[in-house]
Amino acid sequence: MSTLDESQRQVAVTARDLPLACPRPGAPLWARHPRVFIDVLKSASGEVACPYCGTVYRFSGERPKGHH
Repeated sequence: MSTLDESQRQVAVTARDLPLACPRPGAPLWARHPRVFIDVLKSASGEVACPYCGTVYRFSGERPKGHH
């Protein structure tokens, strides 16, 4: 995971972070909710918000080709 901005709950992710699930490993106990998988690659903008906590995940970098 590249960067985490706790004030705005935005996370920059790359292909190395896929498959992506929220909450992220190591999240504080107060930020825990049922685990949900986030598919940032299906979004044209590369941004997807978690339906539970609203954290915005932004994909950056080269998209994976084929299976990863």
